[in-house]
Amino acid sequence: MPIQILMPALSPTMEEGKLARWLVKEGDAVKSGKVIAEIETDKATMEVEAVDEGTVGRILIAAGTEKVKVNTPIAVLLAEGESASAIAATTPSPRAAATERGAGRGEGQPIAAKPAPAPVVAASGMAMATTSSSKPAAAPHPNPLPASGERGRTDLAGSRMSVSPLARRLAKDGGIDLGKVTGSGPNGRIVKRDIEAAAHSGGARSGPTSVATTPSVAMPSAASMPAIAAMPDDKILALYEKGSYEVVPHDGMRRIIAQRLTQSKQTVPHFYLSLDCRLDGLLAARERINAASPKSGPHAYKLSVNDFIIKALALGLQRVPGANATWTEGGMLRHRHSDVGVAVAVEGGLFTPVIRHAELKTLGEISNEMKDLAERARKRRLAPHEYQGGTTSISNLGMFGIKSFDAVINPPHGTILAVGAGEKRAVVSGDKIEVATVMSCTLSCDHRVVDGALGAELLNAFKQLIEDPVRMLV
Repeated sequence: MPIQILMPALSPTMEEGKLARWLVKEGDAVKSGKVIAEIETDKATMEVEAVDEGTVGRILIAAGTEKVKVNTPIAVLLAEGESASAIAATTPSPRAAATERGAGRGEGQPIAAKPAPAPVVAASGMAMATTSSSKPAAAPHPNPLPASGERGRTDLAGSRMSVSPLARRLAKDGGIDLGKVTGSGPNGRIVKRDIEAAAHSGGARSGPTSVATTPSVAMPSAASMPAIAAMPDDKILALYEKGSYEVVPHDGMRRIIAQRLTQSKQTVPHFYLSLDCRLDGLLAARERINAASPKSGPHAYKLSVNDFIIKALALGLQRVPGANATWTEGGMLRHRHSDVGVAVAVEGGLFTPVIRHAELKTLGEISNEMKDLAERARKRRLAPHEYQGGTTSISNLGMFGIKSFDAVINPPHGTILAVGAGEKRAVVSGDKIEVATVMSCTLSCDHRVVDGALGAELLNAFKQLIEDPVRMLV
């Protein structure tokens, strides 16, 4: 049956987006992984790839259309052997599809189209393209009930979850238990890359296994935030002479940043710990490593001080696992891996791309991955799973000559490390005064997660690794 391609939710805050352009036309054959469209959100312009194979039977939303609601049908994909005549008989209008998806949840939104009686055939047939080999860690979204005729799977809680035909075939061929696979596609759909990741890890092979049930965790909602009234715009404008200023409207990114930082300072009890780290040993090691590194080819790299900082913080969290945590109202999340976000300044705001499993990666791997993420972040070409999640983050303003500062925690992280510039200072070593390169670091902690002693332990573990970088190599 024809498969509807829906407008995907490309970020947790996305409710609508602009379908910037189509990269396919009606009648084109597509394979899983083929980039078929570009969508503009409040954060970035992102490529979207097909997760199903077939032929583009009909494009429902024209290129350039703005304010397209999430889960609105935007195109129809025909399976092998199907003709365009099947579309009218099986595909509802955007209004009917939206109403069906919102039934029982109060989410139906009319789309100015005549409803059709037929049910929705399938869930979204698209997912975002990514160049990262890391397993996506997409923010969870509620899974809509599958429409009649859709093939899916049922998880341990009884929720029906969708699987793309290609993913189902690959899982069958590889002996992968779909019940053990987490979907990264739109609305939690299991797609090709999820099966490949499961096959690589080996943790989802079919066979007897014991299942541990995890109690549900109640996440704090925005509605629970204390309301703090800001000064109204008219009163602010009244303070300044008319004609002495220009009003620049906020774009989507700036609004999201403002909301998240306000939420952080209102709901997260911050406290701060600072210390100085000597960089002389690190700088010498960096020089030797870079001199010996390949100058070209796939294994070439050039380490920066920031790469050492990422690695040191990741290993520090492994040495002090109590600090590698996230607060929820239902319980503490103790993370097994160190997923380190790094703030990257872009025009009009910032991104925080995440280095997943940073404690397991070499300095060269971290360096090359960070360069790629930073470059695409500045072009606003990051996929959501590349900047969502993480267990901690780093804000480095040393390149601007900033000596020290306090960073605002990026929820739901429990910590953020603010890094200042390395500078020559007079330091006391024993009974002597020496000149050393010193870097000031300040750790912002969520006091609900990290107490003072625990934060100090983490910061000292970081200091030991920075001052003796050989420890990062073993």
